[in-house]
Amino acid sequence: MAYSSSLSFSVCLLVLFHGCFAQIDLVTNHHQDQPWGQPQQPQPRRQSQCQLQNLNALQPKHRFRSEAGETEFWDQNEEQFQCAGVAFLRHKIQRKGLLLPSFTSAPMLFYVEQGEGIHGAVFPGCPETYQSQSQQNIQDRPQRDQHQKLRRLKEGDVVALPAGVAHWIFNNGRSQLVLVALVDVGNDANQLDENFRKFFLAGNPQGDVVRGGQSRDRHQRQSRTQRGEREEEESQESGGNNVLSGFRDNILAQAFGIDTRLARKLQNERDNRGAIVRMEHEFEWPEEGQRRQGREEEGEEEREPKWQRRQESQEEGSEEEEREERGRGRRRSGNGLEETFCSMRLKHRTPASSADVFNPRGGRITTVNSFNLPILQYLQLSAERGVLYNNAIYAPHWNMNAHSIVYITRGNGRIQIVSENGEAIFDEQVERGQVITVPQNHAVVKKAGRRGFEWIAFKTNANAKISQIAGRVSIMRGLPVDVLANSFGISREEAMRLKHNRQEVSVFSPTPGSQE
Repeated sequence: MAYSSSLSFSVCLLVLFHGCFAQIDLVTNHHQDQPWGQPQQPQPRRQSQCQLQNLNALQPKHRFRSEAGETEFWDQNEEQFQCAGVAFLRHKIQRKGLLLPSFTSAPMLFYVEQGEGIHGAVFPGCPETYQSQSQQNIQDRPQRDQHQKLRRLKEGDVVALPAGVAHWIFNNGRSQLVLVALVDVGNDANQLDENFRKFFLAGNPQGDVVRGGQSRDRHQRQSRTQRGEREEEESQESGGNNVLSGFRDNILAQAFGIDTRLARKLQNERDNRGAIVRMEHEFEWPEEGQRRQGREEEGEEEREPKWQRRQESQEEGSEEEEREERGRGRRRSGNGLEETFCSMRLKHRTPASSADVFNPRGGRITTVNSFNLPILQYLQLSAERGVLYNNAIYAPHWNMNAHSIVYITRGNGRIQIVSENGEAIFDEQVERGQVITVPQNHAVVKKAGRRGFEWIAFKTNANAKISQIAGRVSIMRGLPVDVLANSFGISREEAMRLKHNRQEVSVFSPTPGSQE
């Protein structure tokens, strides 16, 4: 009897523990499948054909004008973009211009090349914890509006956006706001094909803007024509190009609790302003209205709103948290609790003071990766901002685990890229506004011209690594002298000079007679 009771008790414990471990495994796998959970390992990228025999520095191919700016796209069909699995675009937003709310099917990383503005991103399920004051009053009382966090943009900022997250940008500065963006269509987060798609929530942008400059597929046109549907050949389509345009107005009215007249306005069928519109209504910022009357009476110029100063102080505080994060970086357990997506930082600034490598005679390199902007771990993207002074050199190297898409932001210089068979597949002068892709493991060197040379490079890995060929931390320094001497057929003395003549790291100052 005692044996039977003991056996029954053991069986119960076995079933109980089996259920517990199964539940733990289920929860663990569930967290790993979550887009916001901390991944145990980087997600694999889609493999693309990279049979590149010759590269060219590229300019935008498609340009679309809007009411308050223009959008430019590089040709997605270029072999180098197909190899890297990316799309590239540039927005130029005029003063008081608003880039309409939209989202993409793949992660995006953009860089503020010029100007300043305001950026908003809306994460589903997150609270509207920020408050703005409207210019319109109801019963002599100012109307307040609650919304999600706003971010101030400045030149040199890098901003990350996950796939499917809606965002908008407003130029509240005194000059044009220029943004360059990389969309990682080859990312595992993109469940569609590798064609660029931009989903607008409002307005009636040109159809080719929605498709990244690509015309609508001919087969799709033919099939729609066979069904008797009217097809517009113009890029500006009369049916509306935002996601609300395809719904029936009575369904929209019921969904929003509004009348059908207002629902039809949401579809923007006759709106010809494009993707960037001029802000007609005065854009009031938190607590700004409280000081308006005093400024007008005193005749003083517009000063920085309090919310911006307060937010900047919070960002300064976040920089301290950043440093703590870096200190804890190696101790992270990957349990997904370090940072919820509602409070994730999307922006990182790249001032000269934050450079990872600085040479007073050569220039500086600043890296933005998952260690200083943790959201990049989920996007599997990173960035590198480079500044070279007159005739300086960025050490020859190769990217170990990423493609590098380089956009020239200022000045000019020469870039050389060498393939696995020792052929230079690119050896040309480049200048501002051009894009060149450096494929993974291809050796590359950059040399500045007389005007200096600056760039932003987007890389397809959250923690992209390089291996330098020359300099103090190069592969040459790590090899024994005898290995170098026998490999190159040189003397030991020459091998020693090869190892030790350059004592600088990454950025090399110009040598006498190095001017081109």
